Amino acid sequence: MIRYSEEILNEVRQSNDIVDVISQYMHLKRSGRNFFGLCPFHNEKSPSFSVSPDKQIFHCFGCGVGGNVITFVSKIEGINFIETVQMLAERANIQLPTLENSGDTQKEILKDKVYKVNEFTAEFYHQNLYKPQAKIAQEYIKKRQLSNETLKSFRIGFSGKFDELYQELKKQGFEEKEILESGLVNKNERGQYIDRYRNRLMFPICDVRGRVIAFGGRVLDDSKPKYINSPENVVYSKGRHLFGLNVAKKGDTKQLLIVEGYMDVISLHQRGITNVVAPLGTALTEGQGWLLRKNAEQIILSFDSDEAGLKAKLRALEILQNMGCDLRILQMEGAKDPDEYIIKYGNARFKNLIDKALSIIEFKVKILQKDLNLENTNDKIKFLNEIAKLISKVDNTIEREVYIEKIAKEYDISKEAIYAEVNKLTYKNSNNDKLLEKTKPIITHKKIEKKEVSQAIKRRENTIISILLTSDLSIFEIIKQNIKAEDFQDETNAKIAKKLYEEFEKGNSNINGIIDNLEQEEQNQITMIMAEDYEIDDLEKAIDDIMQVYQKEKINNRKFEILELLEKTTDSNEKNELEKELSNIIIMLAKIK
Repeated sequence: MIRYSEEILNEVRQSNDIVDVISQYMHLKRSGRNFFGLCPFHNEKSPSFSVSPDKQIFHCFGCGVGGNVITFVSKIEGINFIETVQMLAERANIQLPTLENSGDTQKEILKDKVYKVNEFTAEFYHQNLYKPQAKIAQEYIKKRQLSNETLKSFRIGFSGKFDELYQELKKQGFEEKEILESGLVNKNERGQYIDRYRNRLMFPICDVRGRVIAFGGRVLDDSKPKYINSPENVVYSKGRHLFGLNVAKKGDTKQLLIVEGYMDVISLHQRGITNVVAPLGTALTEGQGWLLRKNAEQIILSFDSDEAGLKAKLRALEILQNMGCDLRILQMEGAKDPDEYIIKYGNARFKNLIDKALSIIEFKVKILQKDLNLENTNDKIKFLNEIAKLISKVDNTIEREVYIEKIAKEYDISKEAIYAEVNKLTYKNSNNDKLLEKTKPIITHKKIEKKEVSQAIKRRENTIISILLTSDLSIFEIIKQNIKAEDFQDETNAKIAKKLYEEFEKGNSNINGIIDNLEQEEQNQITMIMAEDYEIDDLEKAIDDIMQVYQKEKINNRKFEILELLEKTTDSNEKNELEKELSNIIIMLAKIK
């Protein structure tokens, strides 16, 4: 498979410092030479995710995942190698060359064509909106009080009848494969090509780079379904994008407001609330969560005030809380959604709601209070117990005290009573954590080995790989004369050694480039070895000792082979030869320290 040259890949890696890139997704704290944080790939309470600025690698000592900057972005964004390189290249303003002759390239060519189909369609629909046949859409826009500036910012459009778009796309020279792949046109059983969207108000969906990747179409009469969205395809995965983020990013996005639908985003944007985005017809996904975490310091949830909106908030809270986001929840009364609220009460009042958005604790306390009668003694005791559980999970002591003060005052509960319950639970949780720490099994990233290899052998092999990774090619020349890649007994180490030997033979000592060509399990292992501190005071002596061990093992293995052959043979000449060899082996073993 042909891909970008190693020179280009190296430029992309060097221009994207791993600490800077990972810091966009998660909070990292320096400890010694490295940075640590809570692993984004598994749930943990104590930071075991390590990032090395010197080696430009990451490794989690909890779940074992590891790699370089390309590995990290690929895993967290859920995109392939080529897409990751393109994303990082754009981040660093690097112009990439055109790829040729590979399976990945054919996919990239198709993607490029689909982007062009989508771009043409967005403009085609937008121009349609101003034509006489779009009267129904124009009336709807007037009713929703959308300005011409807003229509242009979001490129809102109108879809026509039957195969109007298909015919235009054919006129433009697009082929059926890319037209169908875009999801804008369907082919029926009779072989007719029919536009997916007909007589609908159209909302182009763009990725964070501003490329049109999909469409949402709203019905303008009583037809069902109310909304139709593009199917997932070669350029579109709804769980990885947010509607309006490309527009929101043009302003200050230190704070992002999440709403439910297209019209909420558009209506708020027109009225001066420009830092607003929406999921794409689905509950908030982890991929969208990372996108938010990367693009904003604070996230405010503002889903509809009905039961479905409450459930959506709780689901989003769980996802975003696990990512360490600074979260707030906007509380709205007197309107079912932000669009209706801002039209009814105006910009200033909506901004006031944003300023007064609740913390997670305050929001959960409000939900608890809704279902209880605090005039009733039993309900008040239950309320106290539940809020104590919530506050006991807050690690920051000052933050905990602020919540206790506020809740005690607002709900007329003794501060001392809350403190007593919280302290009781904190002590209990602390003891439980210690107990779990003692009893929990050791987490290992490795699969069960087909061949059992002792820890001593693994440690020795890890040391050899560490020496190969940190020494010059002259050391490799010495090692390879005595230790072959096939001598490694741990299967993963054997694969890593084979790759290192192959690359070093070519004179390539670019470790980050080699990492890109390893399978994920091998990346996990090699970054673990790189992240571990294999202290070697005397390199020459260490290499000599290891090689002697290997030499002794090989001779010992031959000794056991001879002993087995001696038991089986009946030929006197063969027996004599074997006994001579055995005698020589015993002498050789005596000479080895």
